[in-house]
Amino acid sequence: MLTKPELKDLLATTKIIAVVGLSADASRPSFEVAEVMQRAGYRIIPVNPRYVGQTILGEPCVASLGDIEERIDIVDCFRKSEDMVEVAKAAVEVTPLPRVLWMQLGVVNEEATRVAHEAGMTVVQNRCLKLDYQALQRSE
Repeated sequence: MLTKPELKDLLATTKIIAVVGLSADASRPSFEVAEVMQRAGYRIIPVNPRYVGQTILGEPCVASLGDIEERIDIVDCFRKSEDMVEVAKAAVEVTPLPRVLWMQLGVVNEEATRVAHEAGMTVVQNRCLKLDYQALQRSE
């Protein structure tokens, strides 16, 4: 669990957020979270094999984390809990290693957490990046 100072430091030093499972449907939570974070100044990289060759929020969509050439700070995941081990394994193969594996509200997987922790990543489970960001902004 990130403390408030750790979250503040993370968000102050984050530049790129890869959003795994980002939907092009503006009514989906993944789109809303990514849009808010993008408006806040973060670069969003959509990761969804359904939309390869298309853009979401003005950014080209890639099929997998391995297709991203920039340094990823946060891997923000909109996938089912049971899919998270696969996502964690893909995240730890990225070079350089992303700093955080973030599982959105309702997403919890202890095996995925173990995989990411053992590789040196911070893990957040069952929390919304957008809500945490907005709460931090209100408290300042």
